Amino acid sequence: QVTVVESGGTLVQPGESLRLSCVVSGLSGPLFSIYHMGWYRQVPGMQRSLLAQSSQYSKTGYADSVEGRFIISRDNAKNTAYLQMSDLTPEDTGVYYCNFGGSYIGGIYEPHPRQWGQGTQVTVSA
Repeated sequence: QVTVVESGGTLVQPGESLRLSCVVSGLSGPLFSIYHMGWYRQVPGMQRSLLAQSSQYSKTGYADSVEGRFIISRDNAKNTAYLQMSDLTPEDTGVYYCNFGGSYIGGIYEPHPRQWGQGTQVTVSA
């Protein structure tokens, strides 16, 4: 059974940077690199929104709201993905989720229905 665990969320001030991690376990072999994945953010009362995506070929894509500030990356040897966030604003506050093993439809990552982490809270406030 695949397990996804995010970490790294905390309280930061506007303008600061933060890196989130997403560790995937339960894969039957060195398969991390062949799967697509995505990072999402959810704020109260809203659906989760896709922020960054990484294909099995490490081709990346970003939502307009984070383009140029966030970077998604993967360490295939560690079964770990990262979301490097910079120049954070209060609008970046939310619970950040990692989803692993979804599909690409029309160039957009579609999440796996079950392979979500528990989320990690990021709060950007002075």
